[in-house]
Amino acid sequence: MTNALAPTDTQTAAPALSRRWLHWLPSACFLIAAALLLVSIRFPYWGLVLEAPQYPGGLQMRVFVNEMTGDDDPRLDEVREIDGLNHYIGMASLYEAARLERSIAIPAVFLMAALLVVAAVWRRRWTGLLAVPALTFPVVFLADLGLWMRYYGQNLDPYAPLSSAIQPFVPPILGEGVIGQFKTVAYVDVGWYIIAAGSLLIIAALLLKLVGRRKAAGRA
Repeated sequence: MTNALAPTDTQTAAPALSRRWLHWLPSACFLIAAALLLVSIRFPYWGLVLEAPQYPGGLQMRVFVNEMTGDDDPRLDEVREIDGLNHYIGMASLYEAARLERSIAIPAVFLMAALLVVAAVWRRRWTGLLAVPALTFPVVFLADLGLWMRYYGQNLDPYAPLSSAIQPFVPPILGEGVIGQFKTVAYVDVGWYIIAAGSLLIIAALLLKLVGRRKAAGRA
């Protein structure tokens, strides 16, 4: 007679399937996050529209991980136009900002992606730490941008043509700002959302690894 209390094949298969999912899902999340990091290079992370009386359509600036561009119109270098307007209020050239960050940005993104791949294939308790740079990248990017914007707004040239009309200020990195007769609208762009999605996947992977370790400890 079959023992009614004995576990069935379905009952024993379910925990095994759960263990396999907990084993592989974190690695999948790390690998997808690494791919998103590499894809993000092709898209702008941040954007700004400057509205001025002489430019009724506004001037567009897009910031990629390693460069700044205007819109797709080859007839107008909008970054240089914004630089020219900033000159009147005493702000330094945008091309001088974050030179070090821009020079190491692409290698840094590849390094973060490589660390995620290592974390995915090398399953050790501490390898989750390899994902920390990619996890914090969206916040670090905005924080660095904010520091540069603050530096530029607080260090105006006192000999600029409109220096007497403009007091030092802190340009917002998100939302609207008004500087004299200029209005700016700043926003995060596609590239930033891509790396933010990667950060969410990393958080999911770390949580899954934690659940897997707790279940393994419970079975032990």
